[in-house]
Amino acid sequence: MLAILFLKKRIPQILLALLLVQCSTIKKDNARLQQLIPVNALHEDVDFTHRKLQKLHPNLDYYISKEKLDYQFDSLKKCLTKPLTPLEFYKKISPLVAAVRQGHSYVLAPQKAYTKKETKSITKKGIGPFSQFDFSYYNDKLYVLKNKSYIKSIIPGTEVLLVNGIKPQELINEYSHYFSSDGFNTTFKKAAASKRFVSYFTIENGIKDSLHYVFKYNDSIKSITIKRFKQDSLDAKNKKQVERKVVLDKAKQQILKKKKRINGFDKTSNTFIRELHFVSKDSSVALLKIRGFKEGHYRKFYKNSFAELQKRKTKTLIIDLRNNGGGRLSEIVHLYSYLADSSFVFLKKTEVVSKASLFEGVYFNKGNAVVKTIKTLFSPIVYSYLLLTVHKDKDGKNYFDTDTKPRSINKNAFKGKMYVLINGGSFSASSILSTNLKGSKRATFVGEETGGDYNGTVAGFMPIVKLPHSKLHLRIGTMNFTPFYQSPVHGRGIFPDVSILPTLEDQIQNNDPELNWILNQP
Repeated sequence: MLAILFLKKRIPQILLALLLVQCSTIKKDNARLQQLIPVNALHEDVDFTHRKLQKLHPNLDYYISKEKLDYQFDSLKKCLTKPLTPLEFYKKISPLVAAVRQGHSYVLAPQKAYTKKETKSITKKGIGPFSQFDFSYYNDKLYVLKNKSYIKSIIPGTEVLLVNGIKPQELINEYSHYFSSDGFNTTFKKAAASKRFVSYFTIENGIKDSLHYVFKYNDSIKSITIKRFKQDSLDAKNKKQVERKVVLDKAKQQILKKKKRINGFDKTSNTFIRELHFVSKDSSVALLKIRGFKEGHYRKFYKNSFAELQKRKTKTLIIDLRNNGGGRLSEIVHLYSYLADSSFVFLKKTEVVSKASLFEGVYFNKGNAVVKTIKTLFSPIVYSYLLLTVHKDKDGKNYFDTDTKPRSINKNAFKGKMYVLINGGSFSASSILSTNLKGSKRATFVGEETGGDYNGTVAGFMPIVKLPHSKLHLRIGTMNFTPFYQSPVHGRGIFPDVSILPTLEDQIQNNDPELNWILNQP
């Protein structure tokens, strides 16, 4: 009791101490961004990266031969003859990790960090000069898709030629070498290029309060400076109306809160992660939009959704997996039980480098000193579990048994016609789900080739390892997931049965040609 009272009295001091430590750490990390790393230290970081990939990443030679990858690491060391900053070194080491061609494994770019106080100060200033636009990267050019800025004369469809003197195409092309899709497709990088451009620019230049744009619309070229601005706050009268409405709609607020909890909710885009809509008056056609397999109570959502489909006697189900970057394996296996037309095996055996790769690379990788101490206490139990679940097969490789046994379909499994919408942003778990739907001929696919490989991906537990000298962070996939169905085409995604790509005008007008094609089918 006395200890608790003592701690309560010391809480302000403890919080202040933690804040000072955080500020000190951020200040130290930011100072390191400008420091040169000696050549011998760079060489050690290259060797460290190579060893970690070999130790933790299964099937490392699936897309590139061991000899070729070893040669690239040796060649890089020979080329590193002068000290480099962390960002300069990132641009040297990240293409080697990208050469493995597994999209879940990559080096994180170093960039300036901000304290909570600094972040709050920036936010208080208003909307940044990038956030005032939605962009689209179309035919290797960056366009304004939506203008949310205070300068209303900028028309959607306007090309962005320069931002602070930087050509978007050049920065996008440069950084495309620093990460990879799964395999050899090109759709994955294009799908995220417009959003990634903002990240690339910020990595190079930091957060800006104003940006000088050079725009082109038809044959007219204009130079415009976009500054950070604050939206007009509601006047007192409107505030009272809003407050009154919140009180009046308290019941609706509770319903909304519950829906967010079950469907999952993305605060950044202000959208539900999972949504079910009926797109025909008679409920014969339904659209299931899934933006990711993360957050939310997915079991309850799918249970309610497929019961509703059955209740309404829906005949056609459209599953929209466009720009779905993946998430939980358990969710896609559960969802597939509602989509398959017979009992199924979802995955083949999952390859891992060793029992130690999961134990060392994952179990002890994350957490502070307290968390790691607790993990140490439980480590005998965890390692015993790995001993039972990871085994060496006849081929000499180690496998982790997960979702390899036959499963029955759900009693409310959908039995009607099915379409799946895909594009380059369909990656990871959404690609594994698509593979099984495609391989079983359960659905017709519409859109463009997925960003994920038809034949699987290396993901699962993904530790982030810090390089000893540059302090760069390396993310590594540790489990090679292989869908039950396989394709003879090496290193490519799931191809659509009907290939449709929205034009720039489609994007501006919010027209959906892929969905429209499906809705026009008899």
